[in-house]
Amino acid sequence: MRALAMILVAAAILFGVYHFYLKKMPTMDQGTASTQAISLTGVRSDLLQIAQAERGYIALNGRCILLDELISSHSLSMTRTERDGYSYSVECSGGGFTATARHAPASAGSPVRYPNLAIDATMLVHEIN
Repeated sequence: MRALAMILVAAAILFGVYHFYLKKMPTMDQGTASTQAISLTGVRSDLLQIAQAERGYIALNGRCILLDELISSHSLSMTRTERDGYSYSVECSGGGFTATARHAPASAGSPVRYPNLAIDATMLVHEIN
């Protein structure tokens, strides 16, 4: 009987520690659910790939091109222009570019927030409105 009580106490302590650490897990973006972390990591990775391909294309050809042209010219190995509700686009301006990932806003009253992200020639992903 004593062994069963010790097992229950140990299980309760482990559950408490597990629950405490899950509540304290850092989120990548303020106001987003922890389950979005994988999706947002993938979106950031896609934006980095798009920016690297665009920089390479500009270095070789001296001009910026849109995302569809980047894919069709095989400068970019990814074939999709969206991921998990985010759609990607590239805007050219002068000799530079901005690649964006936009998601439709969450429904009214939802605690989930979908940040829109962008990257440019500086290769820094940042949140936009």
